[in-house]
Amino acid sequence: ANQTKHLIRAVDPYMQYFARSVGERKAPEINRGYYARVQGMNHLLDAFIRKTECDCQVINLGAGLDTTFWRLKEENLLPRKFFEIDFPTVVARKIHNIKKKPPLSKPIIETHSTDSLLLDAHSLDSDRYCIIGADLRDISTLDQKLKKFQLNQELPTMLLSECVLVYMTPSHSSNIIHWAAESFHTAMFINYEQVNMSDRFGQVMIENLQRRQCNLAGVEACQSLESQKERFLKSGWEHADALDMMTVYSMLPQEDVARIERLEFLDEKELLHQLLQHYSICWATKDKLNLGISYITLFLLIVFASPPFTNKL
Repeated sequence: ANQTKHLIRAVDPYMQYFARSVGERKAPEINRGYYARVQGMNHLLDAFIRKTECDCQVINLGAGLDTTFWRLKEENLLPRKFFEIDFPTVVARKIHNIKKKPPLSKPIIETHSTDSLLLDAHSLDSDRYCIIGADLRDISTLDQKLKKFQLNQELPTMLLSECVLVYMTPSHSSNIIHWAAESFHTAMFINYEQVNMSDRFGQVMIENLQRRQCNLAGVEACQSLESQKERFLKSGWEHADALDMMTVYSMLPQEDVARIERLEFLDEKELLHQLLQHYSICWATKDKLNLGISYITLFLLIVFASPPFTNKL
């Protein structure tokens, strides 16, 4: 049964409805990095939802074509409402796909209480799922749009950010972190992005991205795990912690990591080690309702490490 559960979780049946034609194959170390990222983010998100018994809301900042809503619906972990924010052009593409693909639209309709959805080119709103086209740098407009679509500031709230804040200036990302701390009395903010960027490997990463006209405007917050935590603590969050992705990878269930590693041969294991040391998951909490949100981390570390993966890289 456990093996079957792993196999089910390994398949995302909704990704195919957003994916474009298959392009260049990613390197094995990149694929393993994606695996660690998805597992780490999902573990924290699912633990928060279970802790609140689904009586919560989720705000996915810069959600892109993410399929988390559909996964949570399938696994009976759907929060009270799931919000997604991204640029209007991205949102328009996602809404177009949802309208054209019944496997995407059906779960939204099934969780909606009336015959009609609020739908236009840059927003979709139902009882349990909402997509909003907005610029995260414009906090005032973002706040207005979320409230328009029934954001509840009294509910425990999860905020997700994956490689989003690093593309903003430090002042813009600080505004989002501060807004979130001020808006919700019981909340968790999970941020996945680069770390340890001041060493040589980090500098090479930055240079490679710059050659592709991709500027990491917020890289100064990515110098260390401490700098990642500090940005939250300075902005009104009560607790913060962070792990680099090599640590997360080493804590994931051994059986499933072995399954992933059998899929592709990786010759340069040291490269994987270096790559994962330059990404991190940082999470911050505040817990006025005393739900024990700040203890989710300790629980997860025990769940992750049963026992720690021992194939040292």
